[in-house]
Amino acid sequence: IGNFACRLLKCVRCPVAYHANDNCIAAGSLMLANNSFLCPNHFAPRKGCKNHEHINVSWCFVCSEGGSLLCCESCPAAFHQECLNIEMPQGSWFCNDCKAGKRPRIKDILWVKWARYRWWPAEVCLTKDVPNNIMRMKHDVGEFPVQFFGSKDFVWTYQARVFPYMEGDTHNIEKMGKGADVVYKSALTEAAERFKALQAEKEIKQLQEVRKNDKKPPPYKQIKVNKPIGKVQIITADLSEIPRCNCKASDENPCGPDSECINRMLLYECHPQVCVAGEKCQNQAFTKREYTQVEIFRTLSRGWGLRSVSDIKKGAFVSEYVGEMIDEEECRARIRHAQENDICNFYMLTLDKDRVIDAGPKGNEARFMNHCCQPNCETQKWTVNGDTRVGLFALQDIPKGVELTFNYNLECLGNGKTVCKCGAPNCSGFLGVRPKNQPSAEKQKDGRKRVYMKKKRQEVKKEREDDCFSCGDGGQLVSCKKPGCPKVYHADCLNLAKRPAGRWECPRHQCDICGKEASSYCEMCPSSYCKEHCEGMLFISKLDGTLSCSEHDPCGPDPLEQLKALLNLK
Repeated sequence: IGNFACRLLKCVRCPVAYHANDNCIAAGSLMLANNSFLCPNHFAPRKGCKNHEHINVSWCFVCSEGGSLLCCESCPAAFHQECLNIEMPQGSWFCNDCKAGKRPRIKDILWVKWARYRWWPAEVCLTKDVPNNIMRMKHDVGEFPVQFFGSKDFVWTYQARVFPYMEGDTHNIEKMGKGADVVYKSALTEAAERFKALQAEKEIKQLQEVRKNDKKPPPYKQIKVNKPIGKVQIITADLSEIPRCNCKASDENPCGPDSECINRMLLYECHPQVCVAGEKCQNQAFTKREYTQVEIFRTLSRGWGLRSVSDIKKGAFVSEYVGEMIDEEECRARIRHAQENDICNFYMLTLDKDRVIDAGPKGNEARFMNHCCQPNCETQKWTVNGDTRVGLFALQDIPKGVELTFNYNLECLGNGKTVCKCGAPNCSGFLGVRPKNQPSAEKQKDGRKRVYMKKKRQEVKKEREDDCFSCGDGGQLVSCKKPGCPKVYHADCLNLAKRPAGRWECPRHQCDICGKEASSYCEMCPSSYCKEHCEGMLFISKLDGTLSCSEHDPCGPDPLEQLKALLNLK
């Protein structure tokens, strides 16, 4: 971290070493002479000291639910075995952060457990900022001073009783429980403001460091078309199966943007050997790679980005999203490898249910396009020579020099949160969360940029029901992670052998027949259907006007036409 030209301080008891600055040295280190120190790994808890007892949180850092948890032996982290998707370890177990040697540092904001008080936000202090009476208190190597927000009290603590504060941990202060007093609410507000200020300082320092050492973007292999990996295949259609439009070579702009080309309307690219317009055909942008000229540049806070070299008109084809074409198994293998090697930049975009485009190792300039909650480009899936290709198209007129962005529509593996830094007026605050003031009925774009996120805590925003929606009983329940859905279930009622891991959505959101996204569902049970299959399955109850399946309407079904009329009104 920081200036790599800085000298190294070495622990006298183990191989641990840090750069000699406050940005790198772990809090709790005991400084010695001759560029040496004693690192916090050598902390020994005092017997009988309550605040030296190791304590773990009572919820999973991935899904925020309680239950049977796998607890880290070094810090308060806890996880469901299913959420980590690992086998039950034998003996002591340590979380990935602890195995990687990550420790609190000066100016870090942490959640601290002290005595019988609740988890409270505090900041790690420089010793020069700590009052003399606090410094004179007995403390050992591994302990470091923190100052609580709100109360302004100082205490000595250590790694087993703290965990990192994250963006958004306290942004819903109005939703705190009745037991939250004025001092605690004030602490939450102060912590959020201080965290934001520290993040801004770090971004400026990182940008300055990057501009010094990073003159060009990270290396990748430039390719022009998707490259299949392993068992993945590129589909090639027979010429007899490729649709032919009604355009003619004599038309003014055959198959152009303003034409009535049926292929263009249906997002099919014309084939040069099939289209009657021949060489005049203007619907072969993917095949001919008719890209808009762009350039890669360094943004202020979002790494490398892409911007236009000339003015771009609304609807213009900017570029194809190109990379290695891999299957789901290979995708997850690459994500696991990234997790183990602390890689956080990903370029994966879902092509269809069986294939993913990974533009990380190989790709084109499109891989540098950043996310925005109010983007000026969008992804479109076109059929080219029988196979699906993903293109980026301008949503509006874009002046020269403006950064090009699109909405990633993240499918977040691990239920983690990544702060969105797009700066748009409707920014949701986090990647993968619907932008503010965006209607819930708005259709999401086909291209979903998929990113691995380190497993972090997820703040619980929605109220959950207390009883299983299938059988009506309580107990150990599984909750749906789809935003706005309060439904919970027993794993047995879902015919699941174990708790589902990751971002799990309940059966209510998929059609019982085809598995596609459901548009209507019974109010009394998980039965749900898409528009194509709801006929004869759901009815308007004569009792209270709600939608019901035949099993849960005591008054019998009404004609489905009334249901269709109701849906049209909505």
